[in-house]
Amino acid sequence: MTIRARLTLWYAAILSVCLLTVAGLSYYEFHKHAEDSADSDEDTEQVLKTILWGGLPAAVLGLVGGWFLMHKTLQPVGALIKAVEGIDEDNLNSQLPRSGNGDELDRLTDVFNKMITRLEGSFHRIRDFTLDASHELKTPLTILHGQLETALSNEHYEPDQREFLSSQLDEVQRLTRIVDGLSLLTKADAGQVTLTKVPVRFDELVRETVADAAILGQSQQIHVAEIKINEVTVRGDRDRLRQLLLNLSENAVKYNRLHGTVTFSLETTKTHAELEIANTGPGIAAKNLALVFDRFFREDAAHNRNVEGCGLGLSVVQWIVRAHNGGISITSERGEFTRVKVRLPL
Repeated sequence: MTIRARLTLWYAAILSVCLLTVAGLSYYEFHKHAEDSADSDEDTEQVLKTILWGGLPAAVLGLVGGWFLMHKTLQPVGALIKAVEGIDEDNLNSQLPRSGNGDELDRLTDVFNKMITRLEGSFHRIRDFTLDASHELKTPLTILHGQLETALSNEHYEPDQREFLSSQLDEVQRLTRIVDGLSLLTKADAGQVTLTKVPVRFDELVRETVADAAILGQSQQIHVAEIKINEVTVRGDRDRLRQLLLNLSENAVKYNRLHGTVTFSLETTKTHAELEIANTGPGIAAKNLALVFDRFFREDAAHNRNVEGCGLGLSVVQWIVRAHNGGISITSERGEFTRVKVRLPL
């Protein structure tokens, strides 16, 4: 129940008690006076009419007036709530409007503004740290990658040594992907990534991705199929759209079962291109569907050494879709198809 409703009920209850008290006292006084006169019945009837025709309109006017006053008083609270709901990590530099009259709500707004300023500073420090750390990590990782590749090219190493070096190289490559993903997302959060938007034949990119997915799925004998690919042209950054498709197709293949299926479908509406990629993987629990786009989130079933990944792929995909003014959603049922749907404006 809202504060306005509670205040209205309390106000109505207090007003009713006051009116009943006044009516009771008035009736008592008039009745006592009427006992000394000959027309007591007529006087009593007159008192009841006075209470009825005077008290009820007064009660109605009191309730309406009280509700109006509460509405006007609490209206700034509703405006403040709406303004606070519009604050997120993308607009922390904005300030909530103050009335300037120095009342409790004005002071509360000032407290909110100071809190938002502190949050903005914290976000900036986190972004700066992530960017600096990513930049500093790239150089040693590049050196390690080169040294391990050089060592693997040496034919004098024994098979077990080569296997160890190959494992180390895989881990270095995984770390490099994590650093690259973090760097991209942090730059995107800070507005430092510029997209080159040009007309792109999206259906051609999808067909290229289908071919790549078929190659990726050979080791697990995964069947990759086109359901329907319509000719579609969107305005966007070709490289980022290609990255989006590769991330989604790699996930569809990695999180799949042996002899599973991956399907691609691309259709159009009057205003949007609608891409659907579905796979026959283990599925995603309903409680985790809202978390799959969070950075570093991986469902428990995916946390095993046989499935590579760092939990940043879908976060990157979501950013690319939003940067193209599109939308993305995931539906999944255990033992059934998991479907990723992407909508991009034509």
